[in-house]
Amino acid sequence: MFTIRQILVRMRQGDTDRSIARAGLMGRKKLGLLRRQVAQRGWLDPQQPLPDDGEMAAALQRRPEGQPTQCVSSLKEHEERIAAWVAQGIQGTTIHAALVRQYGFSGSYSSVKRLIRQVRAAEAPRVTSRLTFAPGEAAQVDFGAGPLLADPRTGELRKTWFFVMTLCWSRHQYAEFVWDQKVMTWLACHRHAFAWFGGVPERVIIDNAKCAITKACINDPQVQRAYGEYAEEWAFRVDPCPPHDPQKKGIVESGVKYLKRSFLPLREFRHRDDAQQQLQAWVLGEAGNRIHGTTRQAPLNRFAEVEKALLQPLPEHPPEISEWARPKVHRDGHVQYGRCYYSVPFRFVDQRLWLRATPTTVRIYQEQERVATHPRLFQPGSFATVKDHLPPEAQAWQTQDIQWCRHKAEDIGPHCHTVVHQLFADRQLVYLRSVQNLLRLGGKYSPQRLENACARALYYGNARYKSIAEILKKGLDQEPLPLVDTSDNSTYTRGGRFLRDSKHLFH
Repeated sequence: MFTIRQILVRMRQGDTDRSIARAGLMGRKKLGLLRRQVAQRGWLDPQQPLPDDGEMAAALQRRPEGQPTQCVSSLKEHEERIAAWVAQGIQGTTIHAALVRQYGFSGSYSSVKRLIRQVRAAEAPRVTSRLTFAPGEAAQVDFGAGPLLADPRTGELRKTWFFVMTLCWSRHQYAEFVWDQKVMTWLACHRHAFAWFGGVPERVIIDNAKCAITKACINDPQVQRAYGEYAEEWAFRVDPCPPHDPQKKGIVESGVKYLKRSFLPLREFRHRDDAQQQLQAWVLGEAGNRIHGTTRQAPLNRFAEVEKALLQPLPEHPPEISEWARPKVHRDGHVQYGRCYYSVPFRFVDQRLWLRATPTTVRIYQEQERVATHPRLFQPGSFATVKDHLPPEAQAWQTQDIQWCRHKAEDIGPHCHTVVHQLFADRQLVYLRSVQNLLRLGGKYSPQRLENACARALYYGNARYKSIAEILKKGLDQEPLPLVDTSDNSTYTRGGRFLRDSKHLFH
């Protein structure tokens, strides 16, 4: 109506339709129609006052006589169906294709697009309210994609992330470049941020990152165990945003965008430490002393003058950074964490235990009972094994080596020691398990009987585990060995069954 009123004033002043159209107020064709309508009502008389906006709107919005009131839409029968599809978030081109394919619609996509606009215009607008925070009440946390930096170990370019924590009231922030978004990194960044601020906010508003939330849910979210313990020890509460609603932490979202647009472009970084130094200088300089677009004050001044004193004090002893995992015990009695392996007592095979890892140690629990403790390993494929955790068979294999077996056989007797020496001297097979089992026969029967059985096996030239075990089983070790006639050239006194000395061989 403001434009119509301007046109009426110029018409009253005697301006032509051409000059009014040249001013860009309305086209000449519509100006001619408007001039006829207002002339019929006497509104072009300079002596008469102009009508108010309501009267002009009611008069000019009527359609001329003979003009149809409205065209019938070709989508009339599909309006409800299209409205339901729009509510489901289906895009316009997909809706048009479905109408053509399923219902034989012959109209253009433009008609579908116009109807979708009408449907969306009829929907109630989404109304939001601005979140306000008191000094020291809350901080918001988020990650952003960082630049490619050289890996200190390999020298290759590697993707980085930057962690940002922003205090909601002052807008002062902490930022740090990291290599990953793992739980240990997440907790370490919190610790560095609290030390940077010199205090702890009452709550930390986060997204549903896996390093913090194991189950994203609007009503019953589940916090990662290590992060929950960390929050208790630092005395802050975790406030996760509802799923798919990052606007609830819009303050840090804006901070991430500001860092990407203002800090990262046109900078060069030699390595991560250099990037971190430049980032901290930027936060304390340009970012901290700018006039914030919302608060209209410098974040660093608001923080130093008001908010810093209202943060909760830091704990006297900073909590230990740790991560919980729920690994399954493998058949070899080890659990895997960080591509390294740690032993537990073999009775827990095929069970799931709790593992708590710190930068220096790994502790393994069955519920509340600690069952194993190991130093933390970092080389992939490394093993930390406690011999007492292994089953007896495995302990025997590792502790009862060749030297142990020889000493044990020597304690039993000379014949047993000879049998063991012959088995270990074999050039084809490793008889370690056979010798270990052979020596265990001394505990099953007695060392003396085992010595006699070895003597009998040597006498008959069959010094093997199976034959010795058979001798003991049948009790043949308790029978005397046959007497040897030294005058008979067909017999022998020592050595193998077919061994002869030169006297008997060439007799």
